[in-house]
Amino acid sequence: MSEKTFVAVARLEEVPAGGKKVVEVNGIQIILCNTRDRIFAVRNLCSHAYETLECGRVRNGWISCPVHGARFDLETGEPMNPPATMPIETYQVRVEGDTIEVAA
Repeated sequence: MSEKTFVAVARLEEVPAGGKKVVEVNGIQIILCNTRDRIFAVRNLCSHAYETLECGRVRNGWISCPVHGARFDLETGEPMNPPATMPIETYQVRVEGDTIEVAA
């Protein structure tokens, strides 16, 4: 298995607790979410209606789709309620100093 390449995408101060920020890695929009004292990274795309998630609410380790209200676990990407049935893509995150890096 090849080593994952981590790409610096933001500074910690840009994603405060409860906040989120959209970044782009290799042409893919990814949302960084700060909840439960962690930074999570998921693709900015709902698996149900392919709407962007950037305007969705982030709470307690999940993000909701602003269009139909489906919620997704930020760690696993798994849907938590209908209408979504498919998971969203998640990305490995690491923090180096005050820089947030995402596995590309």
